[in-house]
Amino acid sequence: MTPPETLAEVETLSTRPVRPSAGTGLATPEPGHGATLRKYFKIFRASLVERMTYRGDFLLGTVLRFLPMLTTILLWQAIYSGSGQSNLAGFSYREMIAYLLLTNISRMFSSMPGLAGGIAREIREGTLKRYLIQPLDLIGYLVAYRVAHKVAYIVTSALPYGLMFGFAWYLGFFEHLPGPLTLAAFAVSLILAFLVGFFFEASVGMVGFWFLEVTSLLYIVMTLTFFISGQMLPLDLLPQPWSGLLKVLPFQYMAYFPAAVFLGKIRGQALALHLLGELAWAVAFMVLARALYRLGLRRYSAFGG
Repeated sequence: MTPPETLAEVETLSTRPVRPSAGTGLATPEPGHGATLRKYFKIFRASLVERMTYRGDFLLGTVLRFLPMLTTILLWQAIYSGSGQSNLAGFSYREMIAYLLLTNISRMFSSMPGLAGGIAREIREGTLKRYLIQPLDLIGYLVAYRVAHKVAYIVTSALPYGLMFGFAWYLGFFEHLPGPLTLAAFAVSLILAFLVGFFFEASVGMVGFWFLEVTSLLYIVMTLTFFISGQMLPLDLLPQPWSGLLKVLPFQYMAYFPAAVFLGKIRGQALALHLLGELAWAVAFMVLARALYRLGLRRYSAFGG
């Protein structure tokens, strides 16, 4: 979660500029948000350099991630052929494949591998104290680090993803491209998906303040999220009331919602309301993560490290 070399670089960047206090001659921190923004931008830059070192790993991982899509395409081809229907829950066969491809883009933004487990490990091993003895905010640092991770991954995987979607377009899986407004809504949904995914996993990781070992809990949560986010299949395929219930929960915004927006399944007023709902969930998880962090620090004792 926090590479030692990256943290070592930013330790020298984390202190705020000082200036003499009038009449006392004592140094006081320079006020204003500008210094804070510059600090976390430098953290982002250092983290980006560190992550780009592994661009070959990102590229190879992206290519290998495409291999299961071949079996997925064959599976859904068999499902549609066996059902004798050309449309399932509003999805044609081509739309279904396009949806499953698009969920990879959704998860590219919302997936936070190792975040919750990394926070819990920092708490358990006592290394969390380095954020407490320096003017570094844990959550702020992790946001900057994760943004750098996402930028590095998107840049290195742009070519293989572009080739994959171009080939899918050639095969006719994408029947038409969305309009400018839909594309803008799709982009906004992806940015909000990042916020929802980040602060949800950060909140889960904060459970480490109360439980010594959270590996089993994290496995259960991440397995459930994989299904109820719509990454495995569109939530529309589930029977009521499960489909309606899962569309009320925030997990749909991690995979299902951005893909549905791109395909034009959600439009007009419903689209605007869903974007507002996604923003509300992002803010709610942000507040929750902050609250759990503050409550956890009240009972935190640093050992080891």
